[in-house]
Amino acid sequence: MPAKPIGAFKWRLLPIALAAATIAALGAARATPSLVVDVESGQVLLEEQATANWYPASLTKLMTAYVALQAVKAGRLTMDTPLAMSARAARMPPSKMGFRPGVQVTLDNALKMLMVKSPNDVAVMVAEGVSGSVEGFAAEMNAAARRLGMRESHFVNPNGLANRDHVSSARDMATVGRALLLEFPEHNDLFGIGAIELGGQVMTNHNGLIGRYPGADGMKTGFTCPAGFNVVASATQGGRRLIAVVLGANSAKERSSQAAALFDRGFAMGAGGIGDLAGLASPGVGAAPDMRQQVCRRRSAAALASAEEEDRNSPIAAIFGKNSIFAAMFGGAGVATYSQPVHFDPVPVFVGPKPGWSGPVLAARAAPAPLAAAKVPPAEASAYAAEKPQVVDSADTAPMALAGAVQGPAAQPAAIQKSAAAPKYLAPKSPSRLVNAKKKKTKKALTDSPQVNR
Repeated sequence: MPAKPIGAFKWRLLPIALAAATIAALGAARATPSLVVDVESGQVLLEEQATANWYPASLTKLMTAYVALQAVKAGRLTMDTPLAMSARAARMPPSKMGFRPGVQVTLDNALKMLMVKSPNDVAVMVAEGVSGSVEGFAAEMNAAARRLGMRESHFVNPNGLANRDHVSSARDMATVGRALLLEFPEHNDLFGIGAIELGGQVMTNHNGLIGRYPGADGMKTGFTCPAGFNVVASATQGGRRLIAVVLGANSAKERSSQAAALFDRGFAMGAGGIGDLAGLASPGVGAAPDMRQQVCRRRSAAALASAEEEDRNSPIAAIFGKNSIFAAMFGGAGVATYSQPVHFDPVPVFVGPKPGWSGPVLAARAAPAPLAAAKVPPAEASAYAAEKPQVVDSADTAPMALAGAVQGPAAQPAAIQKSAAAPKYLAPKSPSRLVNAKKKKTKKALTDSPQVNR
């Protein structure tokens, strides 16, 4: 029997249904915190729940970079200073580089790894190298946050691993992102690296805007089940630079789409805004929502393990885009797509001190009395107790088990062998036997654990 033709009445309902679906999609996309700010003026152009408390996940590493760069500016260390991997750092859960305890990495290489691969072990290595301990570094993070006017933020670690007391907001993340760009212009390239290469392994940035959205030039992503998919992104068009923040998206693709849409709307606006970052009202103390059920409940182990890996050959669809057939109907809202060929020339990084380095190597150190009594998370207690805090002289590397490590770029060709065996700077029997290896877990373990941080 042939199908019946659709009546005129049903055809007239189609635009209404489409409009309703579009409006519903827009409403859903705006359900979590977001913000766009002009970097130069500090004027907020658009915001939605920008001061709501939220788990930052690996966006935390922007503050880690800020405190480290402040220490460099103060002359406490240099970008070439080697840092040593401690037992505590090496035991961090993924994402991680998987370096064995004692391996040295310069601060410059560590920050490049941090911004691209987002390794939790390297974040702790940076913290211990700069401040002597995670607790001491967290104190510096919180002091810097207060100076910058980050009213919703409280940090307890340098990597963003889930902790009820480790919170921030879209406004605060935009604040530290803006501070990095304005206070350390000589290091802005750290936040826009598309890929790094270590020992023949290429690691690509999780920021899906770089290389696809016009003018996208960096910053940082973050993901845990409690936090959802977060991003602080920057983009420059026509000499004007904006920062967009999206927190709690349901997927990496949705995160990129929302950020692209915010950029579209922000660049379409003229000068001015709705006030500066510091002027946004704070909601006061409150618990951050847990996005676990919404974001991770029905995800497979494989999906969670590769949660931040976007298909860079697919276009970004900006749900709030201004250049669509719906623009006139919905006041500028619609769908714009951005698709550009993506190719990154990876930036080489290496393990070991820079050739010719004769200064100190910074490692975990004995904490001052007030910090020595600080409460250490139970999961880390054994590793923390087993450490031997010290400042290591770079001339005495034998006790640090560095014989097989790559000692700078000049030594790389001879030190790195292309074989199935794990490079000697990686921890034996580690889930990161190869730098890019995925940790094997069951579906339940991945879904239930907040400690999957990228």
